[in-house]
Amino acid sequence: MAGLSAYGGHRRVKGLRREEVALLAGVSVEYYVRIERGNLAGTSDGVLDSLATALQLDDAERDHLFHLARQSGGAGVRPRRASPAGVRPALQEVLDAMTGAPALIRNARHDVLAMNRLGRALYSPVLADPRRPANTARFVYVNSREAEKFFVDYDQVARNVAATLRLELGRDPQDEELVALIDELSTCSELFRQRWASQDVRLHGYGSKRVNHPVVGRLDLNFESMDLPTDPGLHLNVYTSPAGGPTADKLALLAQWVPDALTRLAR
Repeated sequence: MAGLSAYGGHRRVKGLRREEVALLAGVSVEYYVRIERGNLAGTSDGVLDSLATALQLDDAERDHLFHLARQSGGAGVRPRRASPAGVRPALQEVLDAMTGAPALIRNARHDVLAMNRLGRALYSPVLADPRRPANTARFVYVNSREAEKFFVDYDQVARNVAATLRLELGRDPQDEELVALIDELSTCSELFRQRWASQDVRLHGYGSKRVNHPVVGRLDLNFESMDLPTDPGLHLNVYTSPAGGPTADKLALLAQWVPDALTRLAR
């Protein structure tokens, strides 16, 4: 895969040898070993980029490498600004203006901080947990029986949640609330411990989500997750479906369903 000739028959372990990584990245073996051991002081972005290319990292893995390197290097690392505990009234107005698509605002810990009416209807199983703010990572791993009923692709959702949390921890290892959430999930869920041990990382910018809603049944949705630059750490998630399809019809039914009690719970 890396374009190198293989010599010497079968290898004892899979993957590139250190000297091969160093060759592909254009650095000495000694320098690469120093980096591998966590001594990244003075390592340039160019070297990190060469290593990422040599190891064929995807965008999320490359992002994770750079954040870990900056943390390990020490100098010049600024603590991240804490994410807001809530959303500005204007952002809630934006959500409320979206009447045809479920939408929510969350932080990187998967705390759901604000929703529109259709978002509350869609995520009613998540909001059934009385703790506030509602947290989709906790729902997936702590309320796993309900989550398995709700998410058609539960295993993939569980992988994605753990992978996005690990990516966020690389960005901000001093986030005490994030560390506490990871500790809680590790204590409560064997599945989370397995997923966390895989060390996967993932960006969660867009994709599809299939759910079995307790009121309207199967919904096949597309989603876009957009950063809010003026509110660091917050993301706007919007869920859509092709017009005229069965999911669009079910969303229209769902829009008429939101009970007053659920509305009060979500705020």
